[in-house]
This record gives sequence, C-alpha cells and structure tokens, in this order.
Amino acid sequence: MMQQPFHRRQFLRTAGLVTATSLAWPLGASPRAGDVIGGPRARLLPGCCAYSYGPLFKKKQITMEQFIGRAVELDVLGVDLTTYWLESTEPAYLATLRSLAYRNGMAFSGLAIGADLCQPDHGKREQTLQTIREWVDATELVGATHLRVFGDRVPEGATEKEGIQWVAETLKSASTYAASKGVILGLETHYGLSIKAANIIEILERVGSAHAGCNLDISNFKERPYEHIEACLPYATHVHVRDFYGQDKTPLDLDRVWQLFVKSGYKGYVSAEYEGEEDPTTAVPKLVGKIKALCRKYSSV
Repeated sequence: MMQQPFHRRQFLRTAGLVTATSLAWPLGASPRAGDVIGGPRARLLPGCCAYSYGPLFKKKQITMEQFIGRAVELDVLGVDLTTYWLESTEPAYLATLRSLAYRNGMAFSGLAIGADLCQPDHGKREQTLQTIREWVDATELVGATHLRVFGDRVPEGATEKEGIQWVAETLKSASTYAASKGVILGLETHYGLSIKAANIIEILERVGSAHAGCNLDISNFKERPYEHIEACLPYATHVHVRDFYGQDKTPLDLDRVWQLFVKSGYKGYVSAEYEGEEDPTTAVPKLVGKIKALCRKYSSV
C-alpha cells in the first residue's frame, strides 16, 4: 500500500522540515496502515463535491437536494457535501438529506467545512476545536464518516514551525473526539502552510491518530505536484480532483495521477471539484467523465 519508507523520509529531509527523531510513527507506518484490508489493490470510487456547483449555490439556483439528484444522474458513487450551502444544521434537516441520499442509492463521501486550525491564539484554537466537534456531530447525524478541515493561514510574523505546532495541537484534540464518533478528519492540501506535503506529513505524524488524515486536493500544489501527491497518498483519506494545478492552472496529467493512486494502493473516493470559467452544468459532467473512465481503467470499480 505504501511507498518505500526510505523514499518518504528522503522527501521529508529534502524539504528540511522534520528530522527522523521527530516522527511519531515507526518507520513505514501511516494512519491508514492498520485499517486497510484487501491487499494492495487500489479501490477508486468516483465522486463529486458540492463545491463543483458553487456558482449555482451562490445564486440560489440549486439546492443540496438538487445537487444529490444531479450526482445520481452523473452516476457517481458518493457526494461530498460542502457545508457552506446547507440550509440548516438541525438534526431534522440532516435526517431528510440522509434519507433522500439513501433512497437514491447515493453515499455521502464526507462533509467539508472551512474551519482553519492554524490559529496562534489559544482561545481561538479552542473555538475552532468546538466548531469541529459540532461538525463531527453533524457528520455523524448525516451518516458520513469523513470531515474536511483546513490548516492553512500562518499569520504575518509567525513561522511555519509555529503553524505546524498550532495545527497539530488542535487536530490531535479534534481527532480524539472524532474517533469517539467514528469520524475521520481530513486536513486538506489547500493553501499556505498546507500546500507542502512535508508539512501535512509532519502534522499527521505528530497527531498520530487513525482518525486524522489528508484530504488530498491534487490541484493546489504550486510546483512538482506529482511528488507532493505521491508523498501524501499514504495518508490520504479522501481525494479532490481538478485537471489542473497552481494559480496559472497548468494542466495535470490525470492518467499519471491515477497511476500514483494504484502504486500507493489508495482505497477511497476521488471526487470531482470543478472550479473554472465554464458553466458547471456542462463542465462538471466532463470532469466526472474523466474520473469515471480512469477509475474503470485502473481500479476494481
């Protein structure tokens, strides 16, 4: 399932961010290592993020219920609910979404929130922790198992080392609560601190929990994306897919990325997260089509 241990350690040392003695797990271990069954064969499940329809949600031209319906029409296996556009977090409303999805044979691959764990102030870290606990509860209520969080914005004057400490401290506490609900927290490769694979890995090594992993957005690395993707994959608990990377939207070779999924033995959702100029109504089916074709090519699904 995993890369050769030396390769991973070599990546970390090259990045210059951690030393061998600072790693929390034994050499060759990862948060997922004890939980994955069925051998090294990849199991890649095509999915779609509600974020793909962000422009329509912002204009109130689509509801979460309608998004679930579109996902059924796209014939994906799971949907990632971007919580910015949920009408409510009341248990009764979440129950209706859960029921609607079940009756249409649609799984929830997870929920995604905007909480940022990189907070220098202890009080704000406690507030963020409480927010995550509440969303863990909502994740459980809706019948999902994964919750995406951020750990991005290092304040001016602070160092990445300090940011890593703040994120790891909060994520460790949050993952303890998440474990009590059977929920996995996925720290996204998103912005700032978290677009370096070495930072993500060091945070997760410090946390040392099977209920904390990497929500791997393959498009957010500024350079050498394939190296960063490969380094993060042993920790990946969910994947977001666009077909470009970086601010200049350099095309990504998705076939090459899928080969990395296979090499790592990744088992989980690979969810379209479209973000472009084209109308999502026409653009999302194209991206989903690419994902489904690659899953058929490289996976048992």
